[in-house]
Amino acid sequence: MLECCQSSCIMATPVGNMYLAEINGYITKCYFTDKLVSEIIVGSALEDACYQFDQYFSGKLFEFKLPIKLYGTEFQQRVWNSLLDIPYSKTVSYKDIAIKINHEKAVRAVGSAIGKNPICILIPCHRVVRSSGGLGGYAGGIDKKKFLLNLEVDDV
Repeated sequence: MLECCQSSCIMATPVGNMYLAEINGYITKCYFTDKLVSEIIVGSALEDACYQFDQYFSGKLFEFKLPIKLYGTEFQQRVWNSLLDIPYSKTVSYKDIAIKINHEKAVRAVGSAIGKNPICILIPCHRVVRSSGGLGGYAGGIDKKKFLLNLEVDDV
């Protein structure tokens, strides 16, 4: 299916540049990149997303209010949607997510789905840690995960 009205930009954040994409007014991708900052399309969902990210990184926004659209398997979407329920400054374990989606023994599959999260920060995969208390992984790098968790703890 061909989608119309697709746009993207790259914005600077305190933890590096982030690529954002939208289709028909829905944010569909958000991930860290080494590419250079690009122009934001005025009047788009991207403009609102960049504003909200600036507020988040400034410690003034605790919940994103952006339309998102997820593309993935049914299992991945269940995992990603469950991440949306993790409150700001709180963490849960991979096992907690597996239990929440009624797949208690699928902890590794949950970790794999979280690693493929297409919309980082908005879908707060950085708030998922190991049951032992260890940080676990993060697609953007463990240094970024530490930064995001510390940002949220410092703001509470």
